[in-house]
Amino acid sequence: MIRKATRKDVIQTIGDRLSWFFASLYDWITYVLDRFFFNPLQKLVGMRRMPYFFVLPNLLVFSLFSLLPMLLNFGYAFTKDPNLFLSERPWIGTQNFSQILNCGNILDPNTCVVDLFWRSVWNTSQFVVFQVIIMVVVSLLTALVLNGKIKARGFFRSVYFYPVLLSPIVVALIWKWILQDSGLLNGILTGLGINAQPFMTNPTWARFWMVMISTWSNMGFYTLILLAGLQAIPQELYDAAKIDGANNTDLFKGIIMPLLMPTMLVVTVLSLIRAVQVFDIVYAFTGGGPGSATMYIVQYIYMNGFSSPIKLMGLASTASILMAGALVILTIIQMVLRRNEV
Repeated sequence: MIRKATRKDVIQTIGDRLSWFFASLYDWITYVLDRFFFNPLQKLVGMRRMPYFFVLPNLLVFSLFSLLPMLLNFGYAFTKDPNLFLSERPWIGTQNFSQILNCGNILDPNTCVVDLFWRSVWNTSQFVVFQVIIMVVVSLLTALVLNGKIKARGFFRSVYFYPVLLSPIVVALIWKWILQDSGLLNGILTGLGINAQPFMTNPTWARFWMVMISTWSNMGFYTLILLAGLQAIPQELYDAAKIDGANNTDLFKGIIMPLLMPTMLVVTVLSLIRAVQVFDIVYAFTGGGPGSATMYIVQYIYMNGFSSPIKLMGLASTASILMAGALVILTIIQMVLRRNEV
């Protein structure tokens, strides 16, 4: 007992001295900064201008990694491929835009000069429609269940949110291992006497699984938002409606949906924007195949700008500007609808 107490005292003493050391070091650093940097700087520029110096590092990082690439992107969109440096790229104006938008019928990519871009546009459109509808509906149903009085509610909330914490590449590789021709699911089907299915080599199956995998991996995030919206509804409204004889259907139509609409709008717009930007899961799962069945806009941009042997930075930049315009429109719609809700 004496040896254990002595060891405990030693550990406590070491901890106290380390705490004192770091506290003293912190006090000394702050004193030096105040005495030799912040106080002279404040006297030089004045108190009202001091906040600008605190946001300056963040502005520099933003300018270097966000603003500068955006400006370069516009430069590439209006210059001719395939040279990399802007000084070596002749100015061609809007020729890249004209080339991408040159279509006999935009509903038929085969009539377009840059047919692969329009295939990626229509693939993205189909993906967005199906994925967003399924995402919102499934997230709402899951939130309603998790908001009810069920056993192990905290456990199930964690389980549904867990896929959000996984890296998209990890999610794609897990599902690829399950769905490939010699994968787990086909192994189970074969064991049951059912023919193996071309889940990743058939275009229809590939599109279907892309929607399902994306929904599975992101559903927990939107479920959490909707669950927060459900919990913000006062319990008194439910109690008053039940006194008046309302059943669960009446509660859903008369209380839940009207009060949850602002949250539903946020979830819908966020899922729309995220669906338009889908890339990492697709790149690791199908690589855009089979053929161009799962080639989406961001992957088209990546392929032309980075992975193609001939770097078509002009077409890639033009496509990214068009996609950014679509995202801006979605954001404006969200702002207008939210303003109307208020």
